[in-house]
Amino acid sequence: MCWSATADLVAGTGITAVGVACVVCTRTARDLPLAALPLLLGAHQLVESAVWRAGGGSGPATLVWAVVALPLLALWVPFAVLLAAPAGARRRLLVPAVAGVAAAAFLSYWLARGTVTAEIRGHTVGYVIDLPYAPPVVVAYLVATVGSLLLGGDRTVRLLGVVVAAGAALCAALWRLEYVSTWCALAAVASVLLLRRAARRPGPERGQPADHGAAG
Repeated sequence: MCWSATADLVAGTGITAVGVACVVCTRTARDLPLAALPLLLGAHQLVESAVWRAGGGSGPATLVWAVVALPLLALWVPFAVLLAAPAGARRRLLVPAVAGVAAAAFLSYWLARGTVTAEIRGHTVGYVIDLPYAPPVVVAYLVATVGSLLLGGDRTVRLLGVVVAAGAALCAALWRLEYVSTWCALAAVASVLLLRRAARRPGPERGQPADHGAAG
């Protein structure tokens, strides 16, 4: 996700701190999973720092990285967006949620029966797993993660979806060229947007349901 162990460590620490601020600023329980997403992204980069320092391979850090990147995010993102969305937006978010459950189940199965290997490739880390039916799984994963953000219930979440979609395309191109990994920069931008959302959203008024907050 970053171009070196040190970069992953610094970025992971910073993003985790943003995640703590997001959680502290959050005023409703329904917003907590989405607000806590930077905590997961920061921890993910700290794990990859350990992968770098181990020289890649198929050790515990590599497996933890894959579990977070694949099944966990496929579930976390769509359900966090679904929970945070106003009632009127939840029906359309069921499709990404179902896609996330399907992708997470499939990915969990193949992670359990296979081996994930990390390879240091210049300024990037490549992760190798024997995954059948990869194209439909990737589509389901993208529908669950990027799709849920683009269909989100408020402007900030939809903006986050646009940023993630565009940023992921650029990061993926650079990563495939094995030039430099910039996923950590995308995670940092996403985390700042979530902090902005958490800081601006009002808490529920006394006597009102928790999911009737104003759009961010």
